[in-house]
Amino acid sequence: MHLSEPAVPDPKRPWWMEYKRREFFIDDDFARFLTHVQKVATEPVELILNGDIFDFDSVIQVPPDEPRVDWLARKRGLASEEWMSVFKMERIIAEHPAWFGALAAFLERGHRAVFVIGNHDVELYWPGVQRLICEALRVPAPATIDDSDAQAPPEPVVFCNWFYLSEGDTYISHGNQYDPHCAVKDPINPMIQVRGRARVRVPFGDQAARYMLNGMGYFNPHASDNYIMTAQSYLRFFLKYMLRTQPLLIWTWFWGAMVTWVVALTEFWRPAMLDPLLVEEKDRTIARRANATPAMVRRLNAMHVHSSCTNPIAVMRELWLDRAALLIGVLLGAWFIFVTVNVALPISLLWIFVPMGMLLWPFIMYAASVKPSVFTEPLLDEHRAALIQKITGAHTVIFGHTHQPVNKQIGPMHYINGGSWSPAFREPECQTRLGTQTYVWLRRRADGQRQAELHEWPPGADRPLPYDIDGPLRISLTSTKPVAA
Repeated sequence: MHLSEPAVPDPKRPWWMEYKRREFFIDDDFARFLTHVQKVATEPVELILNGDIFDFDSVIQVPPDEPRVDWLARKRGLASEEWMSVFKMERIIAEHPAWFGALAAFLERGHRAVFVIGNHDVELYWPGVQRLICEALRVPAPATIDDSDAQAPPEPVVFCNWFYLSEGDTYISHGNQYDPHCAVKDPINPMIQVRGRARVRVPFGDQAARYMLNGMGYFNPHASDNYIMTAQSYLRFFLKYMLRTQPLLIWTWFWGAMVTWVVALTEFWRPAMLDPLLVEEKDRTIARRANATPAMVRRLNAMHVHSSCTNPIAVMRELWLDRAALLIGVLLGAWFIFVTVNVALPISLLWIFVPMGMLLWPFIMYAASVKPSVFTEPLLDEHRAALIQKITGAHTVIFGHTHQPVNKQIGPMHYINGGSWSPAFREPECQTRLGTQTYVWLRRRADGQRQAELHEWPPGADRPLPYDIDGPLRISLTSTKPVAA
């Protein structure tokens, strides 16, 4: 859902972060959805909010008179120390009273909510953030380390480190742990120490969203088609939207990419903060909240993909820094050749274009050959599906993360991707909405077995529709607010 603060309209840049405007908030849709769920449910409902519900990375407000806020935070938003994460969560709660009010009323009627932590809301690991959410929902906060009786009644709100096992038959995870750009290195021990202060280790992809895309507000970080383009498409996009309002885009991108590269790599290689006296207690706490066993926790953690930060060159390639370095090399090489020739034979400065043209050709060939690797590998393949089934005993896997609904059989597992409720548009003017709002319903059949079904909740609607995964792309046209698809 990517709940965050609203973007403030800027008359000089009328389409700057327009996708974050208040008129596109999904709060009212969510409230109507919960009302419908309670009408049709015949027993208490377990609502599983499967990651990226809160978008800490795109909160750019900072405390006005806080001396601990440095220049980088004032430009791109706070990092992930606990007091910083609490401040961001306070802003999200203040801007979404309808969302929190609807969920609080849902819980008061005896239902339950499970928050599975994704990559954009890794700051949910902080106990202070969890307490703040529970206060807004008017329920008790969970204990940090929980060794209570396993037979105790379930808590109304629970936070799961990266997965949840629903009734033993369905493995639910956001899916970012199977994406090398967004995988948390150690979700059992997610804290690191930076300059003597604890912070949550944020994945590379989310560092890029914070330090790069927060300064390039015409690109929606939650719609990959908005920022993954060819060089020709980037040029057209720049000429149409940015030439007059953000002419120094290349500089904004370059220093943002450099900060992303340095911060992501240095934080990735820092050791995790460990308390040797709480190693087993942590495993038990994660397992109890996820309806799993400590052995499942350790085995599932072992099958996560390695972060792309293990290959700094690959990270540079994703940020286009390799092409920037090569282009600088081309320019310096052309200048060196010109100066060398000019020493022996004085020539016009215009001759510099000859070696430049010769060196640019291989550079262009290389740049054209590099393809982005975002979501090129599936989150679930047959091997991974077989491992998950063997570890958990589940027969259904539910992911999110890619924002693309999926409903198919992969190996031994029924795989569903719940899609996204976060508004995405084809263009910065937010005229053509891409996709629709989908969700998964785990429904009990007459034989007692549960079946996972993919449904659609169209923007502005008050009832769901069956979602045909093979049907046409859902698109709705909007001028100032979403309308029903």
